[in-house]
Amino acid sequence: MKINDVRRAAYAMPLTNPAFPRGPYRFFDREYLVVTYRTDEVALRAVVPEPLEIVEPIVKYEFIRMPDSTGFGDYTESGQVIPVRFRGEDGVYVHSMYLDDDAAIVGGRELWGFPKKLAKPEITHEGEVIVGTLHYGKVLCATATIGYKHRPADHASVLATMQQPNFLLKVIPHVDGSPRICELVRYHLEEMTIKQAWHAPADLQLFRHVAADVARLPVLEVISGRGRV
Repeated sequence: MKINDVRRAAYAMPLTNPAFPRGPYRFFDREYLVVTYRTDEVALRAVVPEPLEIVEPIVKYEFIRMPDSTGFGDYTESGQVIPVRFRGEDGVYVHSMYLDDDAAIVGGRELWGFPKKLAKPEITHEGEVIVGTLHYGKVLCATATIGYKHRPADHASVLATMQQPNFLLKVIPHVDGSPRICELVRYHLEEMTIKQAWHAPADLQLFRHVAADVARLPVLEVISGRGRV
């Protein structure tokens, strides 16, 4: 291949057989389960990079069903996002993500720097309760239980929260493993339509695991549970 051919073709690895197609990417009928909880402030400060600022020791643990995603297919993901402030503006920092789809993992990491790892998150409906679980291999790492659509949530306030900026730390190493680029990425969700949103009682348990360390940010107090589609 000529150099110009490489430049035209290069957007993902492998060069001649990328793991995912070119964007833009759209996501339809996403189902969110979000448990907001209070955690240890020292532990939180140890994982949030400067210049992002922590406002309160709060974490949002999310389970997300992605049944229809252009280029990435049908998958589920789970992880932790942390409310932060950057230059006076409120947003969230994406701390961890675990999902069951190779293309979405590779695309998320290569393009934007999402902290994605392969695992098995799952959302199930059990009578009046929605259950979210995260397994890494055979080991249970997280369990969330949320009541089914107890009280409607205001769509405008939910949308305003989703319109806040999201931040990622994208790391591109040298071939010897030393850091070549550590880049703070800012992105926004666009063209969002909220079909349903609700509040409900919730509980969350996190379990220690060497490779899926969601328990590094322990649950001290569950603040709220919310679902949206």
